[in-house]
Amino acid sequence: MNSEAIVQVPSRAQVIREHRQRGGKIAAVFPIHYPRALLEAFGLLPVEVWGPPSVATQEADARLQPYTCGIVRHGLSFLLQGGLDAADFLMVPHGCDSLQGLGSLLIDFVVPRQPVLTLYLPRGARAAGEDFLAGEIQALFEKLRQLTGQSPGASALHEAIEQEQQGIELVRELFRRRRELPLSDLALYRLIRAREYLPAAQFLPMGRRALAQARPHARQGLPIVLSGILPEPMALLDGLSEAGGMVVGDDLVCVGRRLYRALDGSATNPFRRLARMLLSASPDFSNGGPLEERLGAVCRLLEETGARGFIHLGMKFCEPEQFYLPALRQALNLRKIRALFVEEELTGQLSHQLLTRIQAFLENLT
Repeated sequence: MNSEAIVQVPSRAQVIREHRQRGGKIAAVFPIHYPRALLEAFGLLPVEVWGPPSVATQEADARLQPYTCGIVRHGLSFLLQGGLDAADFLMVPHGCDSLQGLGSLLIDFVVPRQPVLTLYLPRGARAAGEDFLAGEIQALFEKLRQLTGQSPGASALHEAIEQEQQGIELVRELFRRRRELPLSDLALYRLIRAREYLPAAQFLPMGRRALAQARPHARQGLPIVLSGILPEPMALLDGLSEAGGMVVGDDLVCVGRRLYRALDGSATNPFRRLARMLLSASPDFSNGGPLEERLGAVCRLLEETGARGFIHLGMKFCEPEQFYLPALRQALNLRKIRALFVEEELTGQLSHQLLTRIQAFLENLT
């Protein structure tokens, strides 16, 4: 069966158009961590902005330092070119210094027509972090209430949180049963990354339909953990599959590091519950995770998935992510896990050099 036919994933444009036709509003959200459930409780459709890769960056290059990461440069150019005109709100969480700088730029210098929402996440696992983040989320709630004229109650917020957790657990299950799914890597990631713009109520039935197709030994390939920032260009996933690889575990910023732990729902305060959810993210630069915890999380993922290789898709000028790489290389070498580290610009075109490196890496694993 054609893996693309198993689950038909609607495009961003289609989802945005249908949401607006129902009278809904759009929130364009920059990476990385944000309370998606809070936005959905207000009837907003969160649409994440990870570039896009195909956008020319001249407008942003005139306003940013040349060593700013591609996600910020492409995202700002996309905004200035009118690519986010459909959005009613812009949200810029503090994922790193470049993203914090983008938030400041949009508030103080390049002021868009949409209100700009910010969210500051604490760094490190300190006791005061949950109190601080719960306060930040409550302040965001108050601002949205003023801007939208709506005021969802605690029950609506908890319901949205429950749906968000169901979506996260569904993604975990897709990876747990990866070898049983008749999906190519590209089809799997198109489905999973649809969470970047699909409301939970639409994503859940799609993911469940994919799981319903699970069959023993449906997929074969060299098991790989994919890490880094983004699987861009997405065509590299087809290149990986054609070379005999299969992604069985995800440590990407856009996917695996946002699979927050399931909570028991005992927190009666929805803002505190959302804060706990975000603080349960896998340790990395975006939350100030200690080096030892970062290495431990990667090694556990490799052990749990039985991966034979590790591919890190780095992004040029992403210095916070690069901080962890020397120790990560050493930890993988000690465990005799072969690893490929690549660094690319954000682009919509798959370079022959990158494809050749992936093919050679997988050949050496056989």
